[in-house]
Amino acid sequence: MRRAVPAMLAVLLIGCSASVRLPAPIQTPSPEVSAFGLGPQGSTVEAEVVGVVDGDTIHVRVDGRVQSLRYIGIDSPERGFPGARAATSANAALVGVGVVTLERDVSETDRFGRLLRYVWIRQGNDWLMVNKALVRRGHAVAKAYPPDTKYQSLFEHAQKQARSEKLSIWADGLIHTLVPPAWTPRPGGRNCDPSYPGVCIQPPPPDLDCGDISFRDFRVRAPDPHHFDAEGDGIGCETY
Repeated sequence: MRRAVPAMLAVLLIGCSASVRLPAPIQTPSPEVSAFGLGPQGSTVEAEVVGVVDGDTIHVRVDGRVQSLRYIGIDSPERGFPGARAATSANAALVGVGVVTLERDVSETDRFGRLLRYVWIRQGNDWLMVNKALVRRGHAVAKAYPPDTKYQSLFEHAQKQARSEKLSIWADGLIHTLVPPAWTPRPGGRNCDPSYPGVCIQPPPPDLDCGDISFRDFRVRAPDPHHFDAEGDGIGCETY
């Protein structure tokens, strides 16, 4: 009994001095726990969500300025592909039009000028990372974009769970929207169309579309025989 008293006092002291509140258990069959059982682990800033673009991109207002934000570490179906509307709706249901907490990894923006962030929301006394929740619910896949990989193992674990339960894009016939069959160049790799420098894509025939190749956000030059650059901005099969 004498040893128990100091131990109890130590527990009380730790509980009083802790600066981060541990999350309350989430009562679901497959709980979506926060990263490492806590909340954000890096530098953060609050932002107001002003629009949802798709399953992995939103518009936020930070310090009075509206910017496009791309979720780190995940990829959702592109607009026009099966599962894209469900992913967009799921994203909107999570972030709403309210205040979120943005956590930075290594990079500030991507090459398109979009903020790269982990997006957190509060659910009672708990934190929920939107990036991970979308993967866990089957609306996005885990996809590493080095050097921003702090939570990648967390995303991959969430993906295994969603895949085993065949949620959303993991249902039969939908996963190809994010993991299309990669085209294999002919022997020697010499049959690459010069309209697409940096990647090797065969010239037509056949006529290919973005769902037939695994490349995204690659450079396009005229005459673009496959019409990958629908917006005419020099980027093919854009992910936003």
